Amino acid sequence: MQTVERAACFVAAMLLLSGVIHVAILVAGGGSWQGPVSLRKAATFGLSFGLTLATIVWVTSWLRLGDRSRAALLGIFTAACTMETVLVSLQAWRGVPSHFNVETPFDAMIARTLAAGGAVLVAVIASLTFAAFRRNDAIAPSLRLAIRVGFVMLLASLLVGASMIATGMRLVFAGHPQAAYATAGALKPTHAVTLHAILVLPGVARLLSFVDWTERRRTIAVAIASAIYLIVATVVGVEDLAGV
Repeated sequence: MQTVERAACFVAAMLLLSGVIHVAILVAGGGSWQGPVSLRKAATFGLSFGLTLATIVWVTSWLRLGDRSRAALLGIFTAACTMETVLVSLQAWRGVPSHFNVETPFDAMIARTLAAGGAVLVAVIASLTFAAFRRNDAIAPSLRLAIRVGFVMLLASLLVGASMIATGMRLVFAGHPQAAYATAGALKPTHAVTLHAILVLPGVARLLSFVDWTERRRTIAVAIASAIYLIVATVVGVEDLAGV
């Protein structure tokens, strides 16, 4: 394992620990789970980014990438995940919103930094998605399919997140900050469902590799699992757009 991989795994563990600690604080202290200043945001970001970072380290081991390219992409992704989680947690502990908050120069700087970090995440995942579609006969077709679908859905999730941020910032700059907090997060369930396909689908493919099936049968099973996941994500997206 390369140094950058070990570092990324360590950071992922720390982010997960941060999420767990914030959940424990919420449960023990009876704090609010709702609203833009809830510690729930710190918990959610810690858990989600920690899990996603660990997953990316795992999945990219099967991509056709040079050592330097992989190290660079993992390093940038690790730094961006850390920055997003730290800044959101900082604002949560300060009792102010992290996103769409331009009340003070410091808050505005953090909001813009979070938006910039989101753009970096999109760029890295787009690069990894492109790499996933390179011809790669070194891995089984079932795993290759799972990785490709997982990366496409992860990229879609980040684009949904970027869309929510862009919508909220437009409302803020138009003088409607409360509308930004109330409506910009409407696609959160879609963002959440699509985010972790990169873990679920390759996980299914790896579990199937231990089943005494032909590779063709495993590939069909992964294709069915992918189709089901896509249907669920589509239903959630339609309900989000409909305001359900």
